[in-house]
Amino acid sequence: MDWRGTGEWTWERAIADAHVSRYAAQWGHRAGDGGVLARHDGGAAQGAVWWRLFTADAPGYGFVAEDVPELGLAVSLESRGRGLGPRLLRAAIAHARESGHPALSLSVEDGNEAARRIYESAGFVVMGREGSSDTMVLAL
Repeated sequence: MDWRGTGEWTWERAIADAHVSRYAAQWGHRAGDGGVLARHDGGAAQGAVWWRLFTADAPGYGFVAEDVPELGLAVSLESRGRGLGPRLLRAAIAHARESGHPALSLSVEDGNEAARRIYESAGFVVMGREGSSDTMVLAL
């Protein structure tokens, strides 16, 4: 589901969507791909955070530099409001620091206030605007 709680995001739908496929196509086969998946007792996924490096000639929505991974974060509707998003974000930040990246970036749409609060509380700041989304960056 997307952040609004509408639309089922299957792997097939993600790959077929021109805007989303840049984050999912050939996942794990590109240098810089990484992520953390949260499961409860080995069951269904409750949430995930993932990151990918982009190039200036094929940027993501929150692109700021070729050495700055762009993050995505998702938490299932049933798991929201329990602190999973911030925990996943902390895991991604720790990984980026350990990997020597200078920063992390992301894009957050207008109206997604729950995500924006999580990002701001982790220290992300708005660095730019594209359409109806802000690009946020956390310097490491």
